[in-house]
Amino acid sequence: MKSSYYSILAVKTLGLLLVWLLLSASLDLFHIGLGLLVAGGVAWLNTERPVSRVPVVRVRIVWYFFWLVGRILQSGFHMAYLILHPALPINPSLIRYRTDLQEDSGIVLLANSITLTPGTITVEVNSQELVVHAMDDKSAQDVTSHRLQRQVAGLFTEKGDR
Repeated sequence: MKSSYYSILAVKTLGLLLVWLLLSASLDLFHIGLGLLVAGGVAWLNTERPVSRVPVVRVRIVWYFFWLVGRILQSGFHMAYLILHPALPINPSLIRYRTDLQEDSGIVLLANSITLTPGTITVEVNSQELVVHAMDDKSAQDVTSHRLQRQVAGLFTEKGDR
């Protein structure tokens, strides 16, 4: 293994550890140690990409992060509207969604992004089919319009592959 593999592994581990510490809000030795162990394990499991794709993926993932935060905020306001509306205009449904993503990490990212977005949750993942619960049609729109899948797919393709 090359030294670049270890530097990538270290950067991923430190990034994940930072997220862990921010989310856990605990800076005691137990939480820092557990966070380091988990972050190292997740980084190790997800560091198999060719080094040539890393800079491209890094730029795309930053763009995807900001795009997803925007979608989360927009969906959060929509859910607040639904909750505060006197008639509570919800129409819950389960959607079977077949994805075209080929990589397992892409399918996991898609499922997690759906779950992070208020109003939707990924209930089940089988191979390339996801079962998604949505509070109403507008909440399901990112999934049913394939918008979310296209954004995730952009992270796992080379520039000319789209």
